[in-house]
Amino acid sequence: MANMKEKLFSEFQAPTTQEWLDKIEVDLKGADFQKKLVWRTNEGFNVQPFYRREDLKDLKAVDSLPGEFPFIRGNKKDNNLWFVRQDIDVADAKAANEKALDILNKGVDSLGFKISGKDISKEFIATLLDGILPQYVELNFKTCQRHCVELAQILVEYFKEKNYPLADLKGSINFDPISKILCKGKDVSAVLESAKTLIEALAELPGYKCINVNSVALNNAGAYIYQELGYALAWGAEYMNILTEAGVDATEAAKRIKFNMGVSDNYFMEIAKFRAARMLWAQIVKQYEPKCDCACQMHVCAFTSEYNQTLFDSYVNLLRSQTETMSAAIANVDSIVVTPFDKPYETPTDFAERIARNQQLLLKEEAHFDKLVDVAGGSYTIEHLTDAIAKEGWKLFLEVENAGGFLAEALKGNIVNAVNASNDKRHADAAKRKEFILGTNQFPNFTETSEGKTPQEGCCKCGGHEAGELPALNKSRLASEFETLRLATEKAKKQPIAFMLTIGNLAMRQARAQFSCNFLAAAGYKVIDNLGFKTVEEGVDAALKANADIVVICSSDDEYAEYAIPAFKYLNGRAMYVVAGAPACSEDLKAAGIENFIHVRVNQLETLKEYNEKLKVNSEK
Repeated sequence: MANMKEKLFSEFQAPTTQEWLDKIEVDLKGADFQKKLVWRTNEGFNVQPFYRREDLKDLKAVDSLPGEFPFIRGNKKDNNLWFVRQDIDVADAKAANEKALDILNKGVDSLGFKISGKDISKEFIATLLDGILPQYVELNFKTCQRHCVELAQILVEYFKEKNYPLADLKGSINFDPISKILCKGKDVSAVLESAKTLIEALAELPGYKCINVNSVALNNAGAYIYQELGYALAWGAEYMNILTEAGVDATEAAKRIKFNMGVSDNYFMEIAKFRAARMLWAQIVKQYEPKCDCACQMHVCAFTSEYNQTLFDSYVNLLRSQTETMSAAIANVDSIVVTPFDKPYETPTDFAERIARNQQLLLKEEAHFDKLVDVAGGSYTIEHLTDAIAKEGWKLFLEVENAGGFLAEALKGNIVNAVNASNDKRHADAAKRKEFILGTNQFPNFTETSEGKTPQEGCCKCGGHEAGELPALNKSRLASEFETLRLATEKAKKQPIAFMLTIGNLAMRQARAQFSCNFLAAAGYKVIDNLGFKTVEEGVDAALKANADIVVICSSDDEYAEYAIPAFKYLNGRAMYVVAGAPACSEDLKAAGIENFIHVRVNQLETLKEYNEKLKVNSEK
């Protein structure tokens, strides 16, 4: 057997990197390698189309093991178990308790309760937790920041009265005043003084985290991955400084911090983000000289993103959240919350919540994602991405630290302004289709209507709705402007009809018709494709017979010189006329009076807004 292996290795010599590159160059037939195959990320670095072992030779973290400092490969050594968490908005304690007991029998082993500060009382908590055994369930609580200490005291007293094993209980209280500074624009930094008191109140519950870094808020506001990573690290370091300066032991402080992070649909990059986050956080905590390396572990609850969810074609949200959940699970996070697919337009239904639970259960029970520790470890691509994203995140972390720290930057509005600038950039990219939103600006469902759906606005569960004096995060979803456009079309007196006048070269007319249908259907227009016409007169007559408001001529660049102007003249203003493409003869067409062209370089959103104005779509029924 050994001789056979030696013979195989000698007969099949591994190609070198240069040989691979030479072969790729041949296959590209002269096309630019950098433009065709190198991925230029939003994170500030390039990703090559392939990696080899030699690319990892200088990465020290590759030699670490699961469960060992710096925990790049996860906190656990023997499995990849994570908590399946579902959050509940608590308006009525008894009803919330019934719901919690029900979903605990359906695969959930972690609960998140969002409670109004005015409801916090012994009786309320006793009713809410009746019949729930906290030694078997992770319990997480979110309430008004000023009521967190009171809640902690009530929980400890309740658990002691019930004789629960306090040392075995796991959970968290979401104390994070900095999050309110970012999300609401209110300076509530004075509340930070109660951080030490909160930790002291939970002294008998060593398994409870209480100082939270909610960088998921940045994710839901459109932050790039390196921004969430860098800011999360600076955010956590700020809390470490506040706690240690208040006299909390560094080991105790680190063990009380929990990271609630978002996860977007950038599959491999998100896996790398969580791995890089653990590695960098371990290095940060290490500088405080904790008593044990276990204090350097980063504990993460991952929330699938709301930013990329859509109102139209909402079942596509399931595809997005499934890949996001996979990224988080493969990256060895501690718990996951899957955002229900219908959240953009309604309070999630029981059905949507059931599907969200089952998305995680499938990964556990069917795909066995919980069995393997750091399955991504050793992947040349992911190891490279982990190193690259770590460098960019660390660079941003140092920028924040050098500027005075995360709290100072938050109070100056610099954090919010940077994230909002990214959100604006991403909206602009989506408008130009540089960032695709499946089902919205790319391959929309032609026949779908909203059926009364309207975008849901987020709300604060602590009862505070007053506007702040500081800039606040803009949490407008990436698809929101397209949805506004499409909803306006639905309210119009008449749904615009776009007719494809396909003529000439078969391949080009079909390709351009498909592009144009997708382009225009994004605004909710009714699109009519066709197999092709022998003459432009035949095509225009068919369009007018179909009551078309827009006639889109679809042909090849060369043939537009022959067909475009005659079709325009024959139409004679009886409908809007659009040329699909940017042919070399465009200037001649414009000179003839043709104004409208759609192609990959135009701003889709602005073009459709312009068409709505021309068609008077904004005139409601």
